[in-house]
Amino acid sequence: MQPDTIAMVLAAAVAHAVWNLASKYKQGNTLLFVWAYSFASTLLWIPIAVGLMAHGLRTMDGQLAMAAAVSAALHIAYSLTLQAGYDRADLGVVYPIARGTGPVLTMLFAILVLGERLNVVAVFGALLVVSGVLVVTGNPFRSGSPRPLQGMLWGAATGATIASYTLWDSYAVTSLHVAPVSYYAGTLLLQSLALTPGALRHRRHMPAALRANAAPILIVAVFSPLAYILVLNAMQAAPIALVAPLRESSIIVGSLFAYLIFREGHLARRIVGAGIVLIGIVAISL
Repeated sequence: MQPDTIAMVLAAAVAHAVWNLASKYKQGNTLLFVWAYSFASTLLWIPIAVGLMAHGLRTMDGQLAMAAAVSAALHIAYSLTLQAGYDRADLGVVYPIARGTGPVLTMLFAILVLGERLNVVAVFGALLVVSGVLVVTGNPFRSGSPRPLQGMLWGAATGATIASYTLWDSYAVTSLHVAPVSYYAGTLLLQSLALTPGALRHRRHMPAALRANAAPILIVAVFSPLAYILVLNAMQAAPIALVAPLRESSIIVGSLFAYLIFREGHLARRIVGAGIVLIGIVAISL
């Protein structure tokens, strides 16, 4: 994998960890929160996509709309599952397991079903990244961890949704050749529209929810699309079987945030896991 592609994915990993940290501060109704940051993201990225189209750099057609509709459905499932997990268990359990399960499923599907071919060193590096994530996660059944099994199950469910949208989005940008910015802007628009009827059923609580979550909504609205558009661009330049595990280096940043801000403990194990992930990144780069 080329150094600039690796840098792109690592930048996406940092942005991803930032918005997950912000979402942990969410208060109140999960659906309203997901709808609010999806709507704010749409307001930010649709003008950018339209500007690119106006200059002839992007096009809008039925194929892009269809691909964005499927992606929107998969991303809604991911967002709601993730937030439900955060509401019920530790970020330090849900987040690592979700980010570890997702790339494993993606990598296996890409190699066994899509027929992607990787050299031995690259596969070893990808497995090291996943192993580092598992080291950071530690034993979810350790004493003192509230509802560890529940956290594992929500993390695994979130990981399955991650694998689903990752594989579809990779297909969209590499096989359907849709432009990443226009594609994801369309995804955000459709996601917002799909969530709106449900959000309106809670309209009495909207003002309070928006006031209480103004900062997390803004942070997620900026960093979540930024992270994923970087990943979509990386998918055009490298195999999804490598991009998927590499972007999970976000777990290192997220776990360090969990230690520093939420005082979730086990700093030494997190550092060891980070070292393993870094070795894996070096192997992938070779």
